[in-house]
Order: sequence, then structure tokens, then C-alpha cells
Amino acid sequence: MINILFIGDIFGSLGRSFLKEQLPGLVERYDAHLVIANCENAAGGAGLTPEVADELFAMGVDVMTSGNHIWDKKEIYPVLDSEKRILRPANFPPGVPGKGSGVFQTRSGQQVGVVSVCGRVYSPQDLDCPFRTLDVEIGKLKVTTPVIVVDFHAEATSEKISMGYYLDGRVSAVFGTHTHVQTADETILPGGTAYITDVGMTGSYEGVIGVKKEIILKRFLTQMPVRHEPAKGKRQLCGVFCSIDTKGKAHSIERFRILE
Repeated sequence: MINILFIGDIFGSLGRSFLKEQLPGLVERYDAHLVIANCENAAGGAGLTPEVADELFAMGVDVMTSGNHIWDKKEIYPVLDSEKRILRPANFPPGVPGKGSGVFQTRSGQQVGVVSVCGRVYSPQDLDCPFRTLDVEIGKLKVTTPVIVVDFHAEATSEKISMGYYLDGRVSAVFGTHTHVQTADETILPGGTAYITDVGMTGSYEGVIGVKKEIILKRFLTQMPVRHEPAKGKRQLCGVFCSIDTKGKAHSIERFRILE
């Protein structure tokens, strides 16, 4: 079996610090062979910097997926071209920095394909179709390995659930990210694909999806633009554990939420 740990959206310094404290125990508890984490909010709650990426790798994160906020810190752009372990969404147009998928070797010597892709429903960007993009990316990865994990970074639950069924039997796991609230619908779909609508967030849970609650309340009450700041207070770590056989079929999926 190949044991995968997937960590939900790391939000700011509180998310990073709690991950650093908790990750060694999680790796030991689940005998994890590969640690994947969504990192698009890891630097100050918006984007990723080279320094923060190095910090996450040093903690034991093996592969970083992302989403629409990967472009918020321009200093990461050249790193996306040189560091293959950081994935930007695969369905951005040609010519943008980085790659959306890759094959990575686990601690047990197995190879796992990982794909990062964004949804289009309620998206501020004009993106290529994630369904057709994944058809192409899966075809490329299956030349090397049948074990494929998808981070589907999307807003609408309907789009995420649809993607789960669309990919069922063709990939090992579809993990939803972006909304920062862990869902209680983890399952193995009929074709052998592990699925959850949203893995959740790693950061302060005493705010609004990672942001200071006072700022978000002001936005809702006044409809005026506000500058987001990461929330302070108690921390949480959200993630999933998934075991996958060497033929690419998922055998188990378990969500976890660790509170400070």
C-alpha cells in the first residue's frame, strides 16, 4: 500500500507553525510515504514565497499544490519553473510559469502522479476547462504510474462532486480544496477513487476561513473593499489520509481535524 497524507490549505504563519508541530506525529501515525499540502495561502494568507516554500519542504512536505492565489507573490514565479515539487493549477493558459502536474517518488520507492487544477464556477479567472485539462494530464501521468492524486481547487460543491464522478476509476484520489471548511463526505467512489469535497484549512479557526473576523464582518456590513489579514488565536490542522494500492485503487480515506 502507498500511504498518502494530504494537508488542507496552509494559511499564514499560524498554519505553518502548527503544521511544523504536528506533521512528524502524523507521518509516524499513518506511516506516510508521501506528504502533499496545498500551499497557496501559506505566505501571509495570500500566495507563496521562496522562503516559505523552503520552510515547508524542511518540515517534511514533499509536494505542494496550489490554486488561484499562487500568483499573489511575484517572487515565486521563477521558482515555479525551477522547483518541480511546487505545482500551479494545470488549467491556466500556456505561457505561465511552472507546471500543473508531476510524478514524485515516495519514501517507499513508489511513484505517484500529482495534479493541481482549479474549478471555473465562481472563478475570477478565465480558465481552461478543468475536466478536459485533467483528461490530458491523466493521460500523460499514466504513462509512468497508475497512482494519481488530484487537488481540485474549486468553490462550488457541485463542480467538485461532478469531478469526483468524472474521474472515478481513472485516478486514485480527488481531494477538494479552496473553501477552507472541511466536509464530512469522504468516501471511496464505486470505481475505486477516494473523494472528499473539501479537505479543510490549516491555520487559525478563530476567524473567517483564516481571515480576521472583524475585517470580514466589515466587508459584509459595508460592502467596502477591505485588506485581508490572517486571523490570530487557536490553530487547527485539517487533512486526509488515504491508502492506495499499486494498481491505483484507493482502499481507505480518513479525514482528520486537529485542534489546539
